[in-house]
Amino acid sequence: MKRIVATCCTLLVSIAVFAQNYSELSGLFQNSTVLNKHYVGFSLYDLSNKQFVYGQNEDKHFTPASNTKVFTLYTALKLIGDSIPGLAYVERGDSLIFWGTGDPTFLHAKFKDAKVFNFLKDSKKQLYYAATKSQEPFYRNGWSVEDYEYYYQPEVSVLPMYGNVILFKEQAGKLELTPRYFDRYLSYKQDTTSRFLIHRDYGSNVMDYNSVPLPKGYINEKPFHVTDSLLINLLQDTLKKSIALLHAPLASDAKIIYSVKTRDVIREMMLPSDNFLAEQLNMVASFVKNRAFHTKSLRQHMQDEFYRFFPDTIELRDGSGLSSYNKITPRSMVTLLNWIHSDIPNEADKFYLFPAGGLEGTLKNVYPTPGGKPYVWAKTGTINSVHCQSGYIVTKKGTRFAFSFLNNNFLGSASPVRKEMVKIVNYIYENY
Repeated sequence: MKRIVATCCTLLVSIAVFAQNYSELSGLFQNSTVLNKHYVGFSLYDLSNKQFVYGQNEDKHFTPASNTKVFTLYTALKLIGDSIPGLAYVERGDSLIFWGTGDPTFLHAKFKDAKVFNFLKDSKKQLYYAATKSQEPFYRNGWSVEDYEYYYQPEVSVLPMYGNVILFKEQAGKLELTPRYFDRYLSYKQDTTSRFLIHRDYGSNVMDYNSVPLPKGYINEKPFHVTDSLLINLLQDTLKKSIALLHAPLASDAKIIYSVKTRDVIREMMLPSDNFLAEQLNMVASFVKNRAFHTKSLRQHMQDEFYRFFPDTIELRDGSGLSSYNKITPRSMVTLLNWIHSDIPNEADKFYLFPAGGLEGTLKNVYPTPGGKPYVWAKTGTINSVHCQSGYIVTKKGTRFAFSFLNNNFLGSASPVRKEMVKIVNYIYENY
């Protein structure tokens, strides 16, 4: 009987402590002069006790911006496998015919793997690129078309090269382009602007620059417009050998060459929030699952197979978060984070895929690092009037949480919102 009484007393004390903490966290939201001016959703899940401990508007739908990339991460983990399929090919007599797989790493500046390049370069056979109808627009539903020439919105394609961008860089007072092939498209155009600008026409690769002196240290990237003929020319220019164009479906006996480790591509997508890698990972996942490029079907598969078990319905139109049509709820995001936690039980492996607060990527200068160590690992997401964070917290007491903090429809800079989010996440670190 004494044991039962003692247990009941302990339980009552635990409930009281939990209720007190819950109340204090609620007060931070209710009394915030920043958060009360816009639409806020928050969900906190105790990973050890496997329970939601606090929520605010956790069942309401928000635009997640680049928090969408966590769904792309999960898709890649479930479908792609250990390594990215870099190229599909068959050998027919003295010919080598190859197809794109959506692999974003081919000749990408951030990835040094050269398996695909060396395979094509070293082949003694006549090369044929088999163009595949992707059933994919080069922009996703809900993207801002006027942003077509900005570095963060490269076109989606079947066989990307160089990250589908041109690198512009000042070298010894001159403008250098990588790849150099695009020099032929660039010309001078006099205008009245007061700063150095490079402009690319929509729907072509015709570019011009103005008369303002080239700034020292200038560096910029612009997406190029992808066509089959451009791809052939780029391949020939890079490989220094003849390549012919075919229009042929993927052969049933095609072999696969694998390139970069999937986890390394996911990390490079997550830390700087790379939209191109996110969209192309969905293309790769579509190729792996269906041997075709149809990401709408891919998203439907993920919905039918996994997301239907969420506590709320969600809507995804892309893999990067550029689309304002994406809609999720905080507790659905936290459910996804819990699934990732279960699929990757090794904490170091899991945290490798997320920016570490105060140290890396989009969170490098955001959070303090007590004792030089991070306590939050999370994906950020920012577009106009949207700023979000979702990820994991390890508190001072060692408690492990998954959280999703979504902010929509605020005016002005995201900086005050970000500071308020840090304040609340830091409170959780200090007190739970």
